Amino acid sequence: MILDLDIGNTLSKWRLKDADSSEIRSRGAVWTREEWRPGADIPDLDVVESVRISSVARQAVLARTVSLLRHRVGGVHVARSTPEALGVTNGYEEPARLGVDRWMGVLAGYQLAGGCCSVDCGSAITMDFVLPGGRHLGGYILPGLRLMKESLKLGTRNVAIDPDSEAEGLLEPGVRTVEAVNHGIYMAAVSAVNRIYSEVCDQQGIALPLLVTGGDARVVSRGIQAPHAVWPDMVYGGLEACFPLTAAERAGRMSGAPGVPRPVSLEKIRAGLAFSMLL
Repeated sequence: MILDLDIGNTLSKWRLKDADSSEIRSRGAVWTREEWRPGADIPDLDVVESVRISSVARQAVLARTVSLLRHRVGGVHVARSTPEALGVTNGYEEPARLGVDRWMGVLAGYQLAGGCCSVDCGSAITMDFVLPGGRHLGGYILPGLRLMKESLKLGTRNVAIDPDSEAEGLLEPGVRTVEAVNHGIYMAAVSAVNRIYSEVCDQQGIALPLLVTGGDARVVSRGIQAPHAVWPDMVYGGLEACFPLTAAERAGRMSGAPGVPRPVSLEKIRAGLAFSMLL
């Protein structure tokens, strides 16, 4: 079995993948914490042959995790943000400072679609753009839904946004404080994503496929106006592309990869931008 770990600031997600069939056998998530304990926080390591890790947690958390795993597992592969990988040139002035989860998303998106916009809806909402030739432009970091709630000093209790909510309802004025908070936060998030996507496509003169991932991807995607695809395993896809361990991965197939969304024309994007500026 292959254990894939996506260690975030808030949640640490994992999945077990069969090394022979490339099937996903199980998956889960735990709160990111100082120390992991085998059997409680992560799967039984006795069945694991290799581990792949993407981590944005503090260095001490990653170091402890790697140390624990190397005592139990044969191969441990840790992803790093590099100046170039898999045909993509990192757009950061200091490439190592780009969050590795964003880098994995960019690499996965590029392997799937060529040039694209990758949106990760987690503790923060990040947007990264890479052009068809592999030039990563850099990106944007916005507060995520939960972070915006905390900034209002209302916490998350009783103000959770139902991921099955329809976007139309979330864009209406709230008639209770809970609704006003939810709808305002949602409006801020999706408006920013829509405007940033349109502005960058306009500036670069190209309509890019848009891919969405992260814990809040389902609800945020409902308000994204451009054609897009939700890819829950996009960070894992980057790990697969960087460290291919199965026959399917070596052939370039990433687990759970969606069909590439066909973007609207650049003319339509520009027309929408021009109309919004008139309002």
